[in-house]
Amino acid sequence: MQDPLHGSFRSPLNRARAEDASRRAHELLADEGLTRLLTLPRERRDFVPRAREVFVNRNLRMSSIEMVGFDMDYTLAIYHMRRLEQLSFDMTLAKLVSEYGYPPVVGGLLYDHHFVMRGLAVDRVNGNILKMDRFGHVGRAFHGLRPLKPEVWRELYRHKRVRLRNPQFAWNDTLFALPETCMFAGIIELLESLGQRVDYGKLYDDIREAIDTVHRDNSLKREVRKDLGRYVFQDPELGPALHKLRSGGKRLFLLTNSAWDYTDAVMKYLLDGQLAEYPSWRNYFDVVVTAAGKPGFFTEGRPFLELDVSTEAGPAVGEATSLDRGKVYSGGNLARFEELTGYRGENILYVGDHIYGDILKSKKSSLWRTCMVVQEIEDEIIYTDSRQVEIGTLSQVEVVRERLDDEVNHHKTLLNTLERRLEREPLSAEERKEAEELRRQTKAELDRMRRALKNANDIADTLEEDVEEGFNPYWGLLFKEGNENSRFGYQVEQYACLYTSRVSNFLHHSPMQYYRSPRDKMAHEQAGALSARLSPMGGEGPPKGAGKD
Repeated sequence: MQDPLHGSFRSPLNRARAEDASRRAHELLADEGLTRLLTLPRERRDFVPRAREVFVNRNLRMSSIEMVGFDMDYTLAIYHMRRLEQLSFDMTLAKLVSEYGYPPVVGGLLYDHHFVMRGLAVDRVNGNILKMDRFGHVGRAFHGLRPLKPEVWRELYRHKRVRLRNPQFAWNDTLFALPETCMFAGIIELLESLGQRVDYGKLYDDIREAIDTVHRDNSLKREVRKDLGRYVFQDPELGPALHKLRSGGKRLFLLTNSAWDYTDAVMKYLLDGQLAEYPSWRNYFDVVVTAAGKPGFFTEGRPFLELDVSTEAGPAVGEATSLDRGKVYSGGNLARFEELTGYRGENILYVGDHIYGDILKSKKSSLWRTCMVVQEIEDEIIYTDSRQVEIGTLSQVEVVRERLDDEVNHHKTLLNTLERRLEREPLSAEERKEAEELRRQTKAELDRMRRALKNANDIADTLEEDVEEGFNPYWGLLFKEGNENSRFGYQVEQYACLYTSRVSNFLHHSPMQYYRSPRDKMAHEQAGALSARLSPMGGEGPPKGAGKD
């Protein structure tokens, strides 16, 4: 039903301005000289692969950002993931055997880095590992190291949405959490194969406590400090990227949960000696806050404590009444930070790797703009770029499948109408002959399209499985679950204004950059594009943007 008033609110002046803008748009798009200028090679286009880009979920003008803050672990400091995960896994297993009474056979478990990725949920009641789409529906589930039986999966999750606020579930969204997820599944697999009963909730709590102790008592970080070059990437572009932001008039701050001694050791390794203008890593930052206690930093009211950093331990010397360049602090809270620095809200950009502790909490507790570092992006983009032919074919088959599905339903309705007409209506011989011929033709077309739809479904399922398993044999792509964004991908999209694989990617952009997000479209707004894609039925190549995920 249409509203006859639509369009009647356009004034003659606005109509004239729109017509002029439309004319100028055609001229702009047809300007061949401008097109050549825009396609000239630039340093960023020539040497920076797409995997090193900064991606935009929400428009952000860097010219309005006055202060940029950084987490350290997995943000400024990018770790060799598999080496650090293996170390954490081995140390935690040893603690479970020596201090928690687990049988010695548990200490011989091997770490499988393929079995874990960010964005998995642990069902503490049923002992399962889950991957969900953006709606909270479970797409994949494992018990131990094996796929959950279909009938069990249907019973537990098919008609239920996993709500992460429920204490039954634990959401593992950090790289630090990967070893504990693998350990949980591995111990269940091992002990149940030996005929032992496992209390899943207790097992998960023991693992969490043991791995927290390994981090809290600094035993893990002591091992890392012994050989920083083995565990931490030394990015030669990190110093220049920070310098470029400072040269653009930004004040920089460090806000990390790590203690002073570890922070100082890692930051020295990362930045000391990179640029002559910065004899010490601390010269890059206007404010340095360690042991910040995130996410509590964003919601609680703890004071800032000034540290005496003349010794490695960095003891506190008293509550801070200002945040001064050259000094180091611990603790603190968001409101006091804004008060003492004079910067607040949308004038601050915070860069971190933790979807909950860095991104979600800062977004929900303040107006700070956010950028999430997702180290795994580089691997996923490099992989999907290498599979563009298969992804493009899959996209085309899915378009054909969609049309076949519609046509099958249309032909079924048409065939039912024809059969009712032949059964119920008095028809002349000629009319009956025409109706029967049309029914025969419709049925033949329906049968052919049903076979094609079955074939298209099989092709699409096979290609999708091949592409997904090529990246990870257990969980598929990090940011996708089937045709939907994964729960992890959804949270990155929802809470991070920007996201990128490493901080040094900012080197390839102006500190005044206007990051523009793509225009959002709902399903009904894409009808024109869908019709255009459907009409060729092949031959035009994959739809624009196919496989970009």
